[in-house]
Amino acid sequence: MFIIGENIHIISPQVRQAIEGRDAAFIQNLARRQVESGAQALDLNIGPQRRQGPEVMKWLVEAIQEVADVPLSLDTTNRAAMEAGLKAARRQCILNSASAEEERLREVPALAARYGAKLIVLAMGKNIPATAEERVTLALETLIPRAMEVGIPMEDLYLDPLVLTVNGMQEQAMQAVEAVRFLKITADPPPQTVVGLSNVSNGVPREGRSLINRTFLVMLMGAGLDAAIADPFDRELRQYVRIVEEQDDSTPVGRLLLALHDSVATMGELTPDQVDMGDPEQVVIWKTVQILTNEVIYAESYLRV
Repeated sequence: MFIIGENIHIISPQVRQAIEGRDAAFIQNLARRQVESGAQALDLNIGPQRRQGPEVMKWLVEAIQEVADVPLSLDTTNRAAMEAGLKAARRQCILNSASAEEERLREVPALAARYGAKLIVLAMGKNIPATAEERVTLALETLIPRAMEVGIPMEDLYLDPLVLTVNGMQEQAMQAVEAVRFLKITADPPPQTVVGLSNVSNGVPREGRSLINRTFLVMLMGAGLDAAIADPFDRELRQYVRIVEEQDDSTPVGRLLLALHDSVATMGELTPDQVDMGDPEQVVIWKTVQILTNEVIYAESYLRV
């Protein structure tokens, strides 16, 4: 699982303050710690940054390159900022992101091709399609052909099926899982797939976010997910990834996670008889799976019921 560190994000008050004050030491420390925690790339989310976008992205790229030799994901809707980051970069970048919106579809893939960058494309136009089938159709008929048209190799193309929050839109969780699965089956050759993992737990109380994120990641891995923009500081999430990748069935929880992964991979389901209801850790995983599969309506108190 290719982990793109999510923590350099303008939505964070500390990151915003560091960017506004051009505090390179703070940004560099955050970048270094993410890589030390296992991030294989770093997402630089500066938002639209309509006026200062190019200068901000250039500054970020140059500062981070001094301390971290990993790919950088230039995450902004500002095309000029993307290009400024690409010009400053010393190695292949990832552009995050294009979509089927006319202007972004025309300009961003062409920019990625011009600089030899990898590209994340979102399975959406002006709106997010409601079903996995609609997202995959959009990918197959519009997004992938455009990438091929401008010469982006399929191994450099990442399709994001769009993860939405379980808090209010829990029926959408499995649409993202199924979109990953369908893409891997129907596209020839298939693109890479990536998700913004933490979106699934947006609006969830802090104590429940990691559990939802890491359980959902196991399910997505079962469907064939290749990469995730996620929090590398989450040790339990990294542990779940390790269990799946190493097929570590040496613990009861490990065996349950592998059963969950395999159930998604085979289009089956995790059943109660696979869960030791006397083991609190297994019980919370089971409850989380029920939420993510829309079997039980999400409520903030679900872990205490």
